[in-house]
Amino acid sequence: MTDSTATGPLAGLQVVEICNTIAGPACTRLLGDMGADVIKIEPPEGDPVRQMGQHVGTTSLYAASILRNKRSIALDLKTPGGRQIAADLIAKADILVENNRPGVMERLGLGYDALSARNPGLVMVRISGYGQTGPYAERPGYGAICEAVGGVRHMTGDPDRPPARVALATTDYLSSVHAAFGAVAAIHARSRTGKGQVVDVALYEAAFTQMEPVVPAYDKLGLVPQREGSNLPTMAPNSSYPTRDGGWVLIAANSQPTWRRLVALMQQPELLTDPRFETIQARGRPENMKAIDAIVADWTRGFDATALEALLRQGELPCTRVYTVADIYADPHFQARDMLVQVPHPELGHTTQTGVVPRFSATPGHIRHTGPDLGANGHDVLAHALGLSAERIAELAASGAVHLPH
Repeated sequence: MTDSTATGPLAGLQVVEICNTIAGPACTRLLGDMGADVIKIEPPEGDPVRQMGQHVGTTSLYAASILRNKRSIALDLKTPGGRQIAADLIAKADILVENNRPGVMERLGLGYDALSARNPGLVMVRISGYGQTGPYAERPGYGAICEAVGGVRHMTGDPDRPPARVALATTDYLSSVHAAFGAVAAIHARSRTGKGQVVDVALYEAAFTQMEPVVPAYDKLGLVPQREGSNLPTMAPNSSYPTRDGGWVLIAANSQPTWRRLVALMQQPELLTDPRFETIQARGRPENMKAIDAIVADWTRGFDATALEALLRQGELPCTRVYTVADIYADPHFQARDMLVQVPHPELGHTTQTGVVPRFSATPGHIRHTGPDLGANGHDVLAHALGLSAERIAELAASGAVHLPH
């Protein structure tokens, strides 16, 4: 069953994925990047993630990345044969990752009690909107919905506008990291007990973890924080400031020394003796924050973004241009750290994908191959992982239990 090409800290771990869209596939992509052998079970129509994002012809660029380092088999889990293949694969696995609504796996006969009876060491990672228990467990929950429940959306955006959508699938990706961490922690526990367990990951809870400083402040002080826009609360100047060429530069002059260096660059020494700006506390008052931000913005508008960034760096100010993806492609640090990796692709020649994170000094993860086509590895999985004969594979294909590529 093992992918013999895998190296990395998780090489030798067998993972089965029954997931769709983002949080689950991102979790197993993390495990696969670290060397785990991931078999992705997809429905005959494929994971909806194959239809998401940008395409070149019929090729999903998103799927090429989020499904990398996995083998795909297309099973119809509505058929007895499909469910049996899934159960047989899970019986040989260390980890099962699924992100269906609570109860779906049980209705398929693939709940933890049934699976662990055959495989007591199985770690089952369950990712859902609201978790496996509680009054909201049955609710459908996508990342955007769950970040609203977790309090994140209320704090996102400008104070004079409605709560803003986070532009990326942040809650899904944060949940995927919690899920991968939980999977590895459960495997570590198994090394002592010999027993697997269920890892229950809720998207709203992953979002809620970001509220760590807010929770005790509400309990003791009754504080309900409001949206701050691009500003760091009670700290100025610390914001994105406009430039002459339409760009933005983030400047973080949080301490007194950095504030004094910024004033020197601006050649406005009178700001140092202005009582509104003399101390960190004074600059952090709402009315004073607005005033200093306006002064700094007036100054930054006199420069193009690249020139301003260079001037600020020369003055030892924490700063950066606000990067676009085009800036990232041109940036030498991303190149030096292998964060833009050209991965061979059978139709496109290659796709450029984000690099492997985190880095290991002795057993690094790596990208072995791009995301496979739907069901591309079905025959290999059935023949080698389960040891089925050609005749039996043909029977399963004829019954519709498995869909093999033409």
